Amino acid sequence: MNRQSEVRDPAPAVSVVIPVYNEQESIEPLLDELLPVLDALEPALGGTPHEVIVVDDGSTDSTPQILRRRAETTPCLRILTLVPNSGQSAAFEAGFRAARGDVFVTLDGDGQNDPADIPQVLAALAGQVAVFGVRAHRADPKVRKIAQRIANGVRNLALGSTYQDVGCSLKAFRREVIADVTLYNGLHRFFPYLVEMRGRRGVEIDVSHRARERGTSKYRAFGRGWPAFWDLLMVRRMMQRALRYDSVENPVAREKSAVLEKAATSEKTDLLECAAERTIAPVRKAT
Repeated sequence: MNRQSEVRDPAPAVSVVIPVYNEQESIEPLLDELLPVLDALEPALGGTPHEVIVVDDGSTDSTPQILRRRAETTPCLRILTLVPNSGQSAAFEAGFRAARGDVFVTLDGDGQNDPADIPQVLAALAGQVAVFGVRAHRADPKVRKIAQRIANGVRNLALGSTYQDVGCSLKAFRREVIADVTLYNGLHRFFPYLVEMRGRRGVEIDVSHRARERGTSKYRAFGRGWPAFWDLLMVRRMMQRALRYDSVENPVAREKSAVLEKAATSEKTDLLECAAERTIAPVRKAT
């Protein structure tokens, strides 16, 4: 049996979803850091296990082979492979669909997010539906920081909500607010606003950020300008037209429905008994 298709019981409390693309230098050191953090969390989570879902977005380097070897000795590790290469939003959506935990934690595969921050992110989730990391001391080139500030300002102005750093991948979600969300290319940059469309709102907390030590970045500072702008217009339209309502059943109507159902069941029983008597009667007469 393929170990990635095995049913794991009991269900994990936390599912960590990590999208990767050509991260052969980074993914194993990241797992070496992440797994001890999750193991240490198990007592606080009532002894329930965790799972790590690495979504390989069609890597063309040695990432798939490294992950397969690691999975042989790491029971909590699950590997999903996207065919063809489909982007980070698709990788997140696939990971959310496969995740079985009550809480989802997202993490970049490049090692710039520090797994040691996960306990404080989960602690902040108490009483909340989502927690969004903010890279308090961002370890990126100056031009990328400037691009991020410009993007944040435009995004907050256009969408009417203020978030400091939607680009930080270290986030935590309650299952019910994100598991069945349909993503489109680029929408992973708008997770806080997607939560708002569900009529909820998350909180932000400061987290660490590290310079990339291995591999190469897949993004350029201003390389996402126009696509991100069109995504912004789409999300603005989605937020304007999002359905927000509660549905409460009238208790009187529910009781009336139960009475009618009981009456219908009783009438059906009577009809069956009459039909049975008509069927049995000729047999008795013949006897």
